[in-house]
Amino acid sequence: MVRPNEIHSKSASAPSGAGECISGFDATVDAESVRFHPCAADAIYFRLWALYAVLPGVDAVLDLAGGGVWLLPAHHRRNDHCGSRGMVQRLDCRIIKFLCRHCAAFSFCREVVKLAATRLIALHKNKGKSVAACLKSRTDYAQNPDKTQQGELVSSYECSPLTVDEEFMLSKRQYELATGRRQKSDVIAYQIRQSFKPGEITAEEANKVGYELAMRFTKGKYAFIVATHTDREHIHNHILYNSTALDSTRKFRDFLLSGLAVQRLSDLICLEHQLSVIEIKPYRERQKRTLYPPKESNRDKLCSVIDGILLNEKPTDFEAFLQKLEQQGYEIKRGKHTSVKGARQKRFIRFRTLGAGYSEDEIKAVIAGEAEHRPHQKQPPKEQPFHLLVDIQAKLSEGKGEGYARWAKRYNLKEMSKTLIFLQENKIGSIEEMQERVNAATAQYHESGDSIKAAEQRMAEIAVLRAHIVNYAKTRPVYDAYRKAGYSKKFLEEHREQITLHQAAKAAFDEASLKKLPKVKELDAEYSALLSQKKAAYPAYRKARDEMQELKKAQKNVELFFAEEKDPKEKSQTR
Repeated sequence: MVRPNEIHSKSASAPSGAGECISGFDATVDAESVRFHPCAADAIYFRLWALYAVLPGVDAVLDLAGGGVWLLPAHHRRNDHCGSRGMVQRLDCRIIKFLCRHCAAFSFCREVVKLAATRLIALHKNKGKSVAACLKSRTDYAQNPDKTQQGELVSSYECSPLTVDEEFMLSKRQYELATGRRQKSDVIAYQIRQSFKPGEITAEEANKVGYELAMRFTKGKYAFIVATHTDREHIHNHILYNSTALDSTRKFRDFLLSGLAVQRLSDLICLEHQLSVIEIKPYRERQKRTLYPPKESNRDKLCSVIDGILLNEKPTDFEAFLQKLEQQGYEIKRGKHTSVKGARQKRFIRFRTLGAGYSEDEIKAVIAGEAEHRPHQKQPPKEQPFHLLVDIQAKLSEGKGEGYARWAKRYNLKEMSKTLIFLQENKIGSIEEMQERVNAATAQYHESGDSIKAAEQRMAEIAVLRAHIVNYAKTRPVYDAYRKAGYSKKFLEEHREQITLHQAAKAAFDEASLKKLPKVKELDAEYSALLSQKKAAYPAYRKARDEMQELKKAQKNVELFFAEEKDPKEKSQTR
């Protein structure tokens, strides 16, 4: 096993350009070249030093710049002699695995991953919006009064929460004036998200921890705000700090592994405050959650609550049943159709819309002992038996590659097998029989649709006629007075709206050739009958529609399949 001290001693004693062998791998150490190229080595050295400022006691750091790994001892200091930078070693990528497994110098990587808890996010300028507008939207979201207890959980450093976006913009303008440089990238600020375990910390303490994290990470050189959100089960901080320093002479550089540095610093602060941190398991011990629990709807929740009340609590009457629902947190709206609304629901739900066994009459029958209640069984959604085949040649002509073609062939085989199973289940053995079934299903679909459309048209006519009859009856005394007044213009101006409604109703009756006006009660009865007829026809309509669509998809798949089989044969014959 190679130890860190052994690596450092070998590299220090090695001559310029010498290479040391570590278990069969070449680790090139070129101290002189590193020493006399400040534009390369010094940049790497100070990038790594930025990590050591917040990661004390670390032996080595991985830097993926240039396709290699840079190794720097932790005992180096910024004020050391320039020659100490020659200890920076560039290791070949081939030995990364070996060092991570066997060298204690690279235990830093495993340690940081073990303590990961936060995220560092660069905030970019949105397309089509100014920098000021983007800053305002980001800061307004962080300081949302509904999430921060009306702004009480917002703290700041070298800026005011009320004008933080304007102060950030002012520093950016001062930076341009002082340096003469304009911002090349679209990074306008940085955000740190810090979450805590539910029930472990108060919102005030979380804000103090976030403030300490921001101060220690930025070292007081950048203005920031800390907003603590309490709208979730877990309390979390949104830390926004400016990308421009307070002295307006430089910008914050998102150095390599900065996110890991923030994570470790956050976990160190949490440990100092006796808070728990997340321990990530090794990769081999992790378990992926591929199956998510099904989301329960508000109606399903209400049905389960009703089941519990009817089966376990046994209410004496319907009013007692409603009181028990109120005890469960539901709001009751009594009336012609009783409806309930749970917490965080926007709309009321009527009992009769919950399905069979949950209407008011059915619930009353269960309470009276006249019927037996059966709990609601949620039916899983019906999966489509098959889909249309992919036209591979058309997709290839659009620019798709060979990889897409291979996927499409596998997809078509699966869908074609489903299609064949559908044809076998429906006992369709030929193309002619398929066409007959498609024509019959299409005719049935159009017939059901025509009956529904006719009912809807008649219902619309009844609604218009009923409105005209009501308007005619209400405005008739006014129109009679207008006629007795000799169609006076003054009377017309005073009662123009009523007279216009009367004339429109009379014109509608003349157009319909109605000699005798029907009664409103008769029209209402006909409307109700048509509505019931329409509702009764909808199940058959949907069934005919689904059957027609499935048959047409199967027919299309068969045609595409035989077309693909025909094309290779035609090509071979032409050759």
